[in-house]
Amino acid sequence: MHTMLIFAIVFINLAMVLYTIGVWAERIQLRLKWWHTRLFWLGLVCDTIGTSAMAEVGGALFKFNFHGITGMTAIVLMLFHATWATWVLWHNDEKRIGTFHRFSIFVWIMWMIPMIGGMIMGARV
Repeated sequence: MHTMLIFAIVFINLAMVLYTIGVWAERIQLRLKWWHTRLFWLGLVCDTIGTSAMAEVGGALFKFNFHGITGMTAIVLMLFHATWATWVLWHNDEKRIGTFHRFSIFVWIMWMIPMIGGMIMGARV
C-alpha cells in the first residue's frame, strides 16, 4: 500500500474520532464548551491533512463528482462550525451555547456523507 495513502487514511480516521467525540460530547452535555471547540478545530485540521494527502494519491485536489462536492462542502461546513463555536464561546452567548449542539449534529451528518462514501469507494477499488 502506498505510504501517502496510509498517511491519508490515518489522518482522515483521526479526524473522524476527534470530530465525533467533540460533536457527541457536546450533544450529550447539551452545552458547548471550549474543549469541544478544540476537538472541532483538531478534527478539521486532521481532515484537511488527510484530504490533501488523499488528493496527492488520487492526483487531483477536487473532482467534480458526488464525493468531491460533498467533501468540499463538508470541509467548508467544518470550518464555519469551528469558527462559529469559537465566536459563540468568545462572546459568552448563553442562548447559543445551549443550542449549538443542533447545528453540530447537522454538520457532523453532512461530514459523514463523504466519509462513508469515501470508505465505500475505496473498498471497491
